[in-house]
Amino acid sequence: MKKLIVSMLAGAFSLASAHAWAADTVTLQLKWVVQGQFAGYLVAKDKGFYEEENLDVTIKPGGPDIAPEQVIAGGGADVVVTWMAAGLAARDKGVNLVNIAQPYKKAGMQLVCPKDGPIQTTDDFKGHTLGVWFFGNEYPFYAWMNSLGIPTEGGPDGVTVLKQSFDVQPLIQKQADCISVMTYNEYWQVIDAGFKPEDLIVFNYTEMGVDLLEDGLYVMEENLSDPAFKDKMVRFVRASMKGWQYAMDNPEEAAEIIMDNGGQDENHQARMIGEVAKLIDTPDAKLLVPAYERTAKALLDQKIIEKEPSGAYTTEITDAM
Repeated sequence: MKKLIVSMLAGAFSLASAHAWAADTVTLQLKWVVQGQFAGYLVAKDKGFYEEENLDVTIKPGGPDIAPEQVIAGGGADVVVTWMAAGLAARDKGVNLVNIAQPYKKAGMQLVCPKDGPIQTTDDFKGHTLGVWFFGNEYPFYAWMNSLGIPTEGGPDGVTVLKQSFDVQPLIQKQADCISVMTYNEYWQVIDAGFKPEDLIVFNYTEMGVDLLEDGLYVMEENLSDPAFKDKMVRFVRASMKGWQYAMDNPEEAAEIIMDNGGQDENHQARMIGEVAKLIDTPDAKLLVPAYERTAKALLDQKIIEKEPSGAYTTEITDAM
């Protein structure tokens, strides 16, 4: 009988210990497919950095038909990677997203045009066709056109906007005079398609001072009232940035990890990580408030959002890291 009681007590203790040490679950929704753009998160999972923070992280890839804002609003994720313009637009419509960390300090968006084409400067845009992605990626483009005073409804005094596919075919097939690219991805697809850098006119959003913040981490506002959730996010962001540092220091190994998780073209992934590192700079995930204010103002000026956002970001998570 004593042996039975001891056995039962030992079993109860083991069960209690298991519950006490069970890892906290986190589901992360990416903005796009698995690629170097998200290397830090994939590396953090592969190298055990999340596990070190007692986290069990599930990473869900995105795609052309997946809007992270809709996923988290529907309860399909705890945290999402998205662009601030899309996050603020969603918040303006009642999806109370809050930026808790901003790994990307600079924007990677550019517009590229063939040098032998009709566009040499921004003064040449009027009357021509410019390509841009939609699904929230169009907001920086429209804000830029608004700052230039150029209508986007076509006509001789405006531009015709081509809803661009997620590749560079509109430039190759001459469906548009210029197309949108990211410094770390589609720009290199243009180069791989046979263009040389000297063959291109490049309008870089950051260099022009019209960049809007891109890949940030967002959660639902109501969850931040839970101290346990906030603590979980501190650990998640800390481990994620450790993953980013490792990826930036070891791009070839990080590219292999991306390939193991469904990425394509290992050399392209390694190159992508190198370009992304320029946008992240110091991997501390701290939001630059002037950049936030510039982003919000651009969206207000373009009437992408109707009211000035309040409570759309918090520094509590990164301050606690």
